[in-house]
Amino acid sequence: MNPTARTPDSPVAEPVDRRLARAIQRVTATALGPYQAAVVRIGFAAAWLLFLLREFPHRHEMYGPHGPWSWDMAQQLIANNHSFTVLMWSDSTLWFEIVYAVAVLSGVMLLVGWRTRTMSVLFMVGVLSLQNRSIFMGDGGDNVIHLMAIYLVLTRCGQVWSLDARRAARSGAQRDVVGPMLWVAVAPGLVAATLFIDRTGETWLLVLLWLLWAAQGLWWLVCRYAPDQPRVLLDVLANLVHNATLVVIMAEVCLIYATAGWYKVQGSRWQDGTALYYPLNLEYFTPWPALSDILAASGVMVMLLTYGTVIVQVAFPFTLFNRRVKNVLLVVMMLEHAGIALLLGLPFFSLAMIAADAVFLPTVFLVWLGGRVRRVRERLLPRTGTVPEQRPVPEDRTPRTLVG
Repeated sequence: MNPTARTPDSPVAEPVDRRLARAIQRVTATALGPYQAAVVRIGFAAAWLLFLLREFPHRHEMYGPHGPWSWDMAQQLIANNHSFTVLMWSDSTLWFEIVYAVAVLSGVMLLVGWRTRTMSVLFMVGVLSLQNRSIFMGDGGDNVIHLMAIYLVLTRCGQVWSLDARRAARSGAQRDVVGPMLWVAVAPGLVAATLFIDRTGETWLLVLLWLLWAAQGLWWLVCRYAPDQPRVLLDVLANLVHNATLVVIMAEVCLIYATAGWYKVQGSRWQDGTALYYPLNLEYFTPWPALSDILAASGVMVMLLTYGTVIVQVAFPFTLFNRRVKNVLLVVMMLEHAGIALLLGLPFFSLAMIAADAVFLPTVFLVWLGGRVRRVRERLLPRTGTVPEQRPVPEDRTPRTLVG
């Protein structure tokens, strides 16, 4: 009898090597956290899209060639810091409008999950191009979107809650036509970026874009002509990259809160519990002056919120070892960001941070939330045909697309 086998009378722990093999199998054969990746995709696409739409009347002053931060000044700065932006290819208004329109369109398409592999790349290009064009226009939320736009490119974030998942559930393994057309259409942009490499910015990002483009072509060739072992190998590599990127996103969120919390601990205003009082009395951070005055008038409330912010930010990385405490603190942090959006007038910063926090939401809650949203949608938009519930598509049923 195997001494490590489980029996009804004397359950014995599974051998370590078997557990390790099972863990490796899960990491390589599955793209983990499909619902978390989807909600991060939706959250950041929504935050960036809403920001672009709100600032649409002011886009020329913020990022255009005729703004206070002129095209020549931006060119000099980018020549030193080598930040990536395609807006330096030309100082014409037409080129700026094209880039801005592509940024808006890619945000919409990424939000609904249409051709997420392509749209995540275009989304990243739009975010980096606009933010690096006028670096003094951003805040902490823009920095988070900047990083997450790069990370989303490396994730398989369209497995659920996307038009891609719906297409996969309906069409199965039918031959894709739109994917190859998008792949060919993207090529001229990469060629132009290579020709304008002295104005584009960081070379490593351009190399990454070429690698991503070539990888999608290789994926299509393998799925078309070698769908067996080579396809399995590509799936394993894609899953490893996706899972590693999710870990990086989680580490990034923990790092943001840890550094913010520990820097606050060192500040005298945070130590005496009065830090929140000052922004509540600045006109720039008081969209609702009456509400800010009521809160600022209560010294006890200001002290509790100030100390509570520090405690939550410092403690959050350590709560990951306890699921229940982590979930409670996660709710507190999201409510805190909602309060920042309301009281301090920073809605896009708050939405970006809530989207980042969502990577830690439990799968059970996200599945329940998706079901509730689906029921509400069906009541508001009744259809004759029913749409199957979107679940992660098994690898052997994933449609063989080029940039889907």
